[in-house]
Amino acid sequence: MNPAVENLKTRGFFAQCSNAEGLSGLMDKEPVTFYIGIDPTGSSAHIGHMVPFFALKHLVNAGHRGIALMGAGTARIGDPSFRSETRQILTYEQLDKNAASILSQLDNFVGFDGDRTITANNKDWLASLNYIDFLREIGVHFSVNRMLTMEAYRVRMETGLSFIEFNYQLLQSYDYLELYRRYGCRLQIGGDDQWGNILAGVDLIRRIEGTEVYALTFPLVTTADGNKMGKTLKGALFLDPAITSPYEFFQYWRNVHDADIRRFLLMFTFLPVDEIDSLVSAGKNPNEAKERLAWEITALIHGKDEADKSMSGARAAFGGGEGADKSAMPRAELPRAKIEAGYNIVDLFCDAGLASTKSEARRLVEQGGAFVSMPGGGELSTISDVAAVIGGKNLDEAGEMILRAGKKRYCLVRAK
Repeated sequence: MNPAVENLKTRGFFAQCSNAEGLSGLMDKEPVTFYIGIDPTGSSAHIGHMVPFFALKHLVNAGHRGIALMGAGTARIGDPSFRSETRQILTYEQLDKNAASILSQLDNFVGFDGDRTITANNKDWLASLNYIDFLREIGVHFSVNRMLTMEAYRVRMETGLSFIEFNYQLLQSYDYLELYRRYGCRLQIGGDDQWGNILAGVDLIRRIEGTEVYALTFPLVTTADGNKMGKTLKGALFLDPAITSPYEFFQYWRNVHDADIRRFLLMFTFLPVDEIDSLVSAGKNPNEAKERLAWEITALIHGKDEADKSMSGARAAFGGGEGADKSAMPRAELPRAKIEAGYNIVDLFCDAGLASTKSEARRLVEQGGAFVSMPGGGELSTISDVAAVIGGKNLDEAGEMILRAGKKRYCLVRAK
């Protein structure tokens, strides 16, 4: 097996391949041009979007050429794959704005150089298509009966599939054909939910060009407890720091399940496999590996300075923070007079934003999940009495105290 393909398998980027031996043989002979598509349906990419881009960097490092295809054309109708309802139709102006924002985020991660890593936008060829000509050239090669057997369409048939969405597979297949014609693209990679769409493009190119191209998909990433990876209390784990702060981003990875550590280090860092195995070897403290995972991926997405700040902020939250940088932590400003007079623990956690209601805050306290830094800004201590009063003695010299809700949510309270 070609080393690049073997590396993808080792690191978890391999679910299905249309012809693994053929792709491996082609990669042995020459650099292969491949592509990843991403539709700009939101203003920011999230961590789920980034899985194929980690694979992209591995393939590029192995000598191949990657294309990031922005789907400002396909996003005009929306991909129905594994959705229970039709996507919201966005204006063309909003899609273009989203595309520019996501492309900037991807550039920070990939570093597009116009040679080994390039970008394209399917709006450039889809927006001006003549519908009749498209049906004659492309639509004639698609079987409705076959499309309806695919899982993505079959699931949507139960809740309703619009005609506009039904065209999505044709357009994605046409993208592959265009990229083959323009750049000699021979491989499309993506999540396993795209298998049917990618395979349709492989078949279209075989029918029209008489050439074999390839499809490669990755497993959809879930956590050890079966939940979708990258989902937080606030929603998806976005790359935009205005939506998901670098600290919150860091904390997500710092608190992954022990069973997920090795898998996520393989997929979301570029550490050598033997170093990863050393980090997770028997007898090692899993928290050290989690912190390394969190730092590595935060540095890749937000830069090393933000990763350092986030790690320091997390250590401050865990250990009381003497000498640590707390600037990365989420914060709330509360009246000094109210704190000095004595703040009920339930009201404090509500006003700091760590509980949405008083009943939620009360349950948090009663269940032993409320932590407050001790007098003078010392280590965090559990508060289990709903009648407890937190006062000025809990503030440090800077007029701050740290609150923690459960294991994962923190807040730096500043007296104003």
